[in-house]
Amino acid sequence: MEKVAVIVAGGTGTRMGKETPKQFLELNGRPIMAHTIDAFFSAFPDIQIILVLPPNFREEGDQIINGYFPGKPIQITSGGNTRFDSVKNGLSLVKEPSVIFVHDAVRCLVSPSLIRDCYTSALLHGTAIPVIPVKDTIRRILENGSEVVNRETLRAVQTPQTFQSEILLPAFQTGYQPSFTDEATVVEHSGHKVNLIAGEERNIKITVPADLDFARQVLSEQFNAGV
Repeated sequence: MEKVAVIVAGGTGTRMGKETPKQFLELNGRPIMAHTIDAFFSAFPDIQIILVLPPNFREEGDQIINGYFPGKPIQITSGGNTRFDSVKNGLSLVKEPSVIFVHDAVRCLVSPSLIRDCYTSALLHGTAIPVIPVKDTIRRILENGSEVVNRETLRAVQTPQTFQSEILLPAFQTGYQPSFTDEATVVEHSGHKVNLIAGEERNIKITVPADLDFARQVLSEQFNAGV
């Protein structure tokens, strides 16, 4: 079965406080998105990549492909108004039965090991959603106050959310709904259950400047360790 990674980089990253979308910011000498793409090729050299980029940043995407991944099977398409629309645009380029990874471009610390785990689980169960335990105390806001939620029953969701194409592609034929916060919610809406697997603490979504500092440290430690 083919392997396809839809790497979603359709946002503008306003919380980073930069004019350039965060997926194009430099991190240890390379654009953030280049680190992300490299993780997938390290996991599976034969994988196909579909980049979903802001419409006005296709040239920057081409520069990353030509500069870091010449000759690799990478396609570019434009993002939409919502994550749902962006992912749907990427999925429209999938033509063969595949295991499909949908991943945030700014989760550049994802390990090849987690990518392979997601693939194996999706082959067995049809879906694989990486999650990690919630460490903070969580409160639910009520009309007359608040209450503590049992964090033992909660998990924080990561990407790559991974599916067999026969599950994911039909699920995205529905219309957008505000409850569609990720691919798992779309698949559940179509009637499928999703399978959770262990994610990684370091697999953060780079959102604010402090996240860049953390990512620099992790990548430097990996480089020094020869990883």
